[in-house]
Order: sequence, then C-alpha cells, then structure tokens
Amino acid sequence: MAGRRLRSSTVVLGGMGLLALTITSCGSEPDKRCADRTTRKTLPSSECRSGGSGSYYYGGNKGGDGKVQGGSFDKSAVDRGGFGCSKSGGG
Repeated sequence: MAGRRLRSSTVVLGGMGLLALTITSCGSEPDKRCADRTTRKTLPSSECRSGGSGSYYYGGNKGGDGKVQGGSFDKSAVDRGGFGCSKSGGG
C-alpha cells in the first residue's frame, strides 16, 4: 500500500511542477543584456541605467566574441512565448 501512495504523490507533485512552469513561462520577460547599440558588445549593466551609454538588448545570446546576437534592442520585437501561450498581443 505504501508504494501506491508514493506513486500518487509523485504524480501530483509532477503535475504541480508542470503547472508552475506553464504559468511562469507564459508571462515572463525576455532575457535582457546591456550592450552598445553600434558595436553590439556587451557592457556592464550600470551602463544601461540612468543615462549610461548602453541600451538593453532583449532575447538572443552573447556570442564568443562578446557581442549580442539573435535578439533585438526593441523589447516588443522579442516574443518570449511559452508553453500554452498565444502569440497574439496588443499593439
């Protein structure tokens, strides 16, 4: 009987984990990095705050050369999406 109870708990906990993942991935913000708009080189995050020389780059990743790629400086152009999320949005 103990084996059956353990299996039921595992199923319930696994289902709750999947639900939590769905909820958090659907409305989450895209990744952002501070980068120079001209060179696309990553900068310290302090350069993107209050008048610094950097801008936030959304999505994508940092390449081996230290430059951002595969995303956009325009946050609205990067659709994070997620499991069960629709891609429609206001505009």
